[in-house]
Amino acid sequence: MWIADGWKDYEVIDTSSGEKLERWGDYLLVRPDPQVIWNTEKKHFGWKKPNGHYHRSNKGGGEWEFHKLPEEWTINYKELTFNLKPFSFKHTGLFPEQAANWDWFSSLIKKADRPIKVLNLFAYTGGATVSAAKAGASVTHVDAAKGMVAWAKENAASSGLADAPIRYLVDDCVKFVEREIRRGNKYDGIIMDPPSYGRGPKGEIWKIEESVFPFIQLASKLLSDNPLFFLINSYTTGLQPAVLSYMLHTVLDPIHSGTIEAEEIGLPVKGNGLVLPCGASGRWTAK
Repeated sequence: MWIADGWKDYEVIDTSSGEKLERWGDYLLVRPDPQVIWNTEKKHFGWKKPNGHYHRSNKGGGEWEFHKLPEEWTINYKELTFNLKPFSFKHTGLFPEQAANWDWFSSLIKKADRPIKVLNLFAYTGGATVSAAKAGASVTHVDAAKGMVAWAKENAASSGLADAPIRYLVDDCVKFVEREIRRGNKYDGIIMDPPSYGRGPKGEIWKIEESVFPFIQLASKLLSDNPLFFLINSYTTGLQPAVLSYMLHTVLDPIHSGTIEAEEIGLPVKGNGLVLPCGASGRWTAK
């Protein structure tokens, strides 16, 4: 498992009964987590007095309960600063487990000793974008949600990257890749974090089980003649690490020489020393 253990401003304090107790900077949040199917005694005071608690509804969705939580605050990861705010469906605008991947591709970019162009697809609030840009890459950031792209710009500015070579696009990722292929544009690194289900700006439907393999095939056509890496993340239960590995092998082995690894990604839990699984990633690295 790849573990995001480099955080100082974030930690999973405890897990129990379908929920996790987290520290985000100075604030404690309790949020649902489908992986937490065990019941343990909730000894930490934060379980009873969190700054925010997302209560899931039996009818789907849920709502936040707040106690002295600001509308927005920031946390740092190494040289990066991220803007946080609780919004619908339990999220805060950041997936801290992805720091394991940020460190991986940032190291590759720094060691490349050449200009690196990165394409970040389904780029959300830009955690991977600002990480790649801070490492020295020029980044194209694509997401179908206008609000998420605006949030990514805020994160870049907070991280001292307001003037970095980042191109922000509100677009359907599949249609954008198709146009980039026609335009002949190429990238040295590709990052994709596809949702289990989603809709594009014009109502385009995305179902990961049906769409992800053809999309990997399509996106691979954008790799440069001297590519550096390809990363795919999944939070969909059915897409285990072995499935991500198989897809990358099938698509990339015939066209580029490299190594492929796939693992669960996770976060250390302070209360018991275990690791909370948080999805899976597949990585292709050039030889």
